[in-house]
Amino acid sequence: MKSVHDLKSFLDNKVLQYNQVSFIENDPISIPHLFEKKQDIEIMGFFAAVLAWGQRKTIISKCKDLIDRFNGEPFRFIVNHSYEDLKQLIDFKHRTFNDTDLLYFVDFLHRHYLRYDTLEEAFLNNGQFLSVEHSLVHFERYFFDNPNAPQRTRKHIATPIRNSACKRMNMFLRWMVRDDKAGVDFGLWKKIPKSELVCPIDVHVERTSRQLGLISRKNVDWHTALELTQNLQLLDCNDPVKYDFALFGLSVEHDLSDVQIRFIQKG
Repeated sequence: MKSVHDLKSFLDNKVLQYNQVSFIENDPISIPHLFEKKQDIEIMGFFAAVLAWGQRKTIISKCKDLIDRFNGEPFRFIVNHSYEDLKQLIDFKHRTFNDTDLLYFVDFLHRHYLRYDTLEEAFLNNGQFLSVEHSLVHFERYFFDNPNAPQRTRKHIATPIRNSACKRMNMFLRWMVRDDKAGVDFGLWKKIPKSELVCPIDVHVERTSRQLGLISRKNVDWHTALELTQNLQLLDCNDPVKYDFALFGLSVEHDLSDVQIRFIQKG
């Protein structure tokens, strides 16, 4: 058995190893890194996160297809498109996400950016941050606050209300909020503290976290995401979600049967 100190030292080293610009190329976060304008980064970061299931190569390819359909300028297309322009979006499909969903996403973003200059406002309560849980609940309600919202599209925006782990939304928030100068996450949003972020849980993060004793719940749901994050806060209360890099990288590149470190929750 290793101590919390030993686990922190081990994972801190892995963060340094994996939180590198070289990480970007084969990850969906490479998509928003194609842009410099804040709104383009937000829009394509949002789409890349929402579409992030399946093989990473396919996700990246589909996002580049979407950029082409936006004429290479997502924000300009979102704000200024005509009815004729929308025909370019017909037949887009990635797994269960189709053109009906895409057209509603574009409609939502159009309405939002006519009111605000940043997507961060969609995660705030009258400009104020309360908690990530509140932000995600608020965002889902705000996103679908339209009588014409397709029922089928609701499955693409997770919410803690449905006890989802909200992996993709938490990942998007990590991209937008964290700013550690490593060049991976963007740090564009300043009203949501990185200390309050909730760790995304995909199959790789789950695998490593169970091996290290960081989660004990059988199912992966919102409470599991909170359990993992609370344990990571014991390692770094200011930036717990930085360990997403370590947990993901360890699973992708290593045989975890060789990792013998176990987490002791109370030291």
